[in-house]
Amino acid sequence: MKINKERLELLNEIMALEFSMVDLNLYLDTHPCDEKALIIFQQYGCKLKPLKEKYEDEYAPITAENAGNRHWRWIEDPWPWEIDYEMGGK
Repeated sequence: MKINKERLELLNEIMALEFSMVDLNLYLDTHPCDEKALIIFQQYGCKLKPLKEKYEDEYAPITAENAGNRHWRWIEDPWPWEIDYEMGGK
C-alpha cells in the first residue's frame, strides 16, 4: 500500500518534532535552568499538537489512546518498518 507524499511529509515532521522533544527533555533533566532549551521545548510542543491533530483527522490515529470509536485503520496501513520514507511509501 502506498502512502501519499503529503501524508508521509506530515508523518516525518511529527516524528522529527517528537524526537527533538525527547532529546530536549533528556537535556532539561540535567539542565533544568536552561531557559532557551525550555522555550524551544515549549515551541516544539505547540507546533506538534496541531500536526498530530491534522494527521489523525485526515488519516488515522497515531496512538491507541486517540482511536476512540474510530475504525482501527492502522491495521490497513504499512507498519512503520515497511514504509520507504525516502520514496514515499511501499
